[in-house]
Amino acid sequence: MYKELKLRHCHCVMAAALALLATGCAVGPDYKRPATVDVSTFKEAEGWVPATPADALERGPWWTLFGDPVLDQLASRVEVSNQNVALAVAAYAQARALVREQRASLFPSVTLDGGASRSKSSSSGSSSTGAGAGGRIGNNYQLSIGGSWEPDVWGRLGRAVDGASAGAQASAADLASARLSAQGELAVNYLSLRQTDAQKALLESTIAGYQRALEITQNRYAASISAKTDVLQAQTQLANARAEAAGLVRQRAQLEHAIAVLVGEAPGNFTLAPSDWKPVVPEVPVGVPSTLLQRRPDIAAAERRVAVANEQIGIAKSAYYPSLSLSASAGSGASRLADLFKASSSVWSLGISAAQVLFNAGATGARVEGAQASHEQAVARYRQAVLAAFQDVEDQLSATRVLQVQQDLRRQASDAADQVEQQVFNRYRSGQVGYTEVITAQATALSARRALVQALADRQTTAVALIQSLGGGWQDGR
Repeated sequence: MYKELKLRHCHCVMAAALALLATGCAVGPDYKRPATVDVSTFKEAEGWVPATPADALERGPWWTLFGDPVLDQLASRVEVSNQNVALAVAAYAQARALVREQRASLFPSVTLDGGASRSKSSSSGSSSTGAGAGGRIGNNYQLSIGGSWEPDVWGRLGRAVDGASAGAQASAADLASARLSAQGELAVNYLSLRQTDAQKALLESTIAGYQRALEITQNRYAASISAKTDVLQAQTQLANARAEAAGLVRQRAQLEHAIAVLVGEAPGNFTLAPSDWKPVVPEVPVGVPSTLLQRRPDIAAAERRVAVANEQIGIAKSAYYPSLSLSASAGSGASRLADLFKASSSVWSLGISAAQVLFNAGATGARVEGAQASHEQAVARYRQAVLAAFQDVEDQLSATRVLQVQQDLRRQASDAADQVEQQVFNRYRSGQVGYTEVITAQATALSARRALVQALADRQTTAVALIQSLGGGWQDGR
C-alpha cells in the first residue's frame, strides 16, 4: 500500500508538470536579421573580375597569391603563435563553455547528501555527597538523494541557451577577425620590409655612382678643370645618400621587430635575411556586395550580437510570469548506521512550487526597456559595421585603380630621369655644363626611382587591405 500511494503521488505530480509544459510558450520577440542598405554593386568595381568560388583563393590561403615562400611560412606561424589570436581562441573556448553551462539548466539537477551527528542530552540532580550530573548520548545518521528541475515554461532558459550560442558564434567571428587582422598586419610589415630592402639596394647602387662621380670631380679639380665647389657638392650629395641609407636600416629593424612579435617571438631571437624583392600584385576579384555581409567576420560578429540582445529581451519579459520548480527527494535517517538502509527509516517527498513577483516598483519593466535599448544599440552597431565595410571596399578599389595608373606614370618618369641623368653627366665631363646641373639631374633620377619602388609597394599593401576588406578573400560565403 505504501509503494502504491507513493507511485500514485509521483504520477500526479508528473502529470501536473507535463500539463504546465504543454501549455507553456516562449515570451519575447522572435529574431529577425536587421535590414541594411540595399546595394547591388560597388561604385568602384567597374571593370573588375567577378568573384567565383572556383577562384585561386579556394586552393590556398590568400597570402600565397604574393608568391613569397618566406611570407607563407611566417603567416602560418601567426595561427599558433600570435598572442592576440591566442587570446581570441581562449575567449571562444570560454563562450562555448558558457553555451554548455546554459544548456545544462534545461535538465534536472541531482544531489546526494549525507551526514552524521552526535548529541548529548544532560540532566542534573543532588546526592548526599553533593551535586551530580548525567546525560544520554545519541547518534544520528542521514542519507538522501534529491533532484530539482525548473520547467522552461516561458522560454527563459531556452532563450539563454540561444543567446549563449549566438555569443559563441560572435566569439568565433571575433577569432576570425583577430586572425585576419594579425595575418594582414604581418603581410603589410613583411612586404614593407622587402620594399625597404629594395630601397636600400637602390640607394647602395646610387651611392656607388655618387662615389664614382666624386672621384671624377676630384680628378677634374686636381687638373684645375673644376672648381672646389664641385667637389664639395659631390661630397654633400654622397653624405646625404649615405644618411638616407642609414635611415632605411633603422626602418627595416623596426619592421623586423614587429614581425617577430606577430609570430610570437622575442625580437632578439628573430632575424630575416635580406632577399630579392618580388613585387607581385595579385588580381583580386570582387563579388556582389551582398556576399560581403557573409564573408566579413566583423559584420558576422555584429549580427550575432544583435541576436544575443534579442534573446535578452525575451529573458527580461519572462520575469512578468511565475517561475515554476519541481523537486523530489528520498532518504533515510537512523540512530544506528546499520539501520540506515532499512525501509522503516526511509522518507521521501515530492513537490512543485511557483513564485510570482507582485510588486517591485517597476524594476521588471525597466529591465525590459533596458534590454530593448541594448538591442537597438546592437542593431545600430551592426548597420554601422556594414556601412564601414562598404566604405572600406570602395576605398581600396579606388586606391588600387589609381595606384596602377600612378605606377605606369612613375615608371615613365623614372626611365626619362635616368636618361637625363646620364646625358647631363656626359655633358659635364665634356665641360658643357656645371656640376650643379649634375646634382639636380642625379637627385631627380634618384627620387623617380624611389617613387617607382614606393608605387609598387603601395600596390601590394593595398591588395592586402582589399583582401582584408573583403573578409579575407573572395570564396563562397557559405
